Amino acid sequence: MSDHIPFEIQMEIMKRFPVKSLIQFRSVSKAWKSLIDSSDFIKLYSGRQQHLLLRYDLQYKLEEPEYVSIVDDDTFPGHKVSPTIPVQLNILENSRIIGNSHGLLCLYGYYYGWGGRVHTAVLWNISIRKAVDVVVPNVAYGKYATSLGFGVCGKTIDPKIVKVTYIASWKDIESIPDSIPSQVEVFTVSTGAWRRPYSCNLPRKSITFHYDQVVVDGVLYWIVSDRITTDGGFRSLNLIISFDITSEEFREINLPDALAHHQPYKLSISKLKESLVVVQSYGEINDRVFFVWMMKDGVPKSFTKMFTICTPDATIISVPGFRKSGEPIIEILDDFCHPHEYWSLFVYEPYSKHINNIGIREWLCSFSLYNYMETLLLHDQPDLTTNDFPNFTADDIESGEQELNF
Repeated sequence: MSDHIPFEIQMEIMKRFPVKSLIQFRSVSKAWKSLIDSSDFIKLYSGRQQHLLLRYDLQYKLEEPEYVSIVDDDTFPGHKVSPTIPVQLNILENSRIIGNSHGLLCLYGYYYGWGGRVHTAVLWNISIRKAVDVVVPNVAYGKYATSLGFGVCGKTIDPKIVKVTYIASWKDIESIPDSIPSQVEVFTVSTGAWRRPYSCNLPRKSITFHYDQVVVDGVLYWIVSDRITTDGGFRSLNLIISFDITSEEFREINLPDALAHHQPYKLSISKLKESLVVVQSYGEINDRVFFVWMMKDGVPKSFTKMFTICTPDATIISVPGFRKSGEPIIEILDDFCHPHEYWSLFVYEPYSKHINNIGIREWLCSFSLYNYMETLLLHDQPDLTTNDFPNFTADDIESGEQELNF
């Protein structure tokens, strides 16, 4: 690129190219390589085309899960590709996707090390086929459990993992001190280290976290359950815990009564366009309907029931996610195949209630779905494991009894 073109204009031109082209351009000249590899360019670059990453776990196979990436545009679902899976993911045991943010996915599982399991998060940039391991310390067992969250700080574009330790069973609350060991720890890619969060405002010890989490506009959200003490004992109340990825502050968000008192396993959390939504299921498997509630403009008291997902002629298993257009993608059990139990994915049109087949159908399978855009994040990171607690033994990691020294 000509030296006479101002640097800012060069960046604007290069930002319009897809990631695959940018990686190839790095070999054209030292100037282009320097520009594309610069931290400023990596932070500013974001692809313009949204993709849906579909993961399906085949219950009848012991092999690793399978992935399909679908371009989410007017051609949907015409452009499907199988992404290259990093070796870290192929050997990561019992893996599950924690969340996605700024084009990165975070998976969590464990490797078998010299002394047993080593709990590990893997940050995966699908677009550039790059993955980075992060060893997760102080994973709790017994009376405690661990929940992970993932998001990219909108201000610094620094990926962060947040680890929350909570009391696994409410019957143990009274016997546990107010301070939970290593209750919250935060990992940042830029430092390669775990630390305590900036804020001292931590979740109450009566809060139980669930697996679902989502990032919307720089804030992490979990659906959680709170133990409410009553004269006759205690009862459960659902709410949302938020975590600002920049300030690292936790907040509580109350849910409408219809959600607060619903069975927690029948609630899931997702993102519809740029808003937080809670998907609520009602009924048993043969007559299940789903209600989609949206929190508008980030205002906690604005939860509104947007629409109902109901297909009288089909059995809906779940709502894994939403398209860029806002249409939900639903998982349907093919009744006519019973008892072979094939699962298929369809796009649901909320107003006409029509469903359109995506063309993905598997036997004894569970689907999960994540939106992502192309990004260069992690491009400047080495392919190695981040391990900032070399004095820990495998037994320390497994028991969760060892605390980090800050």
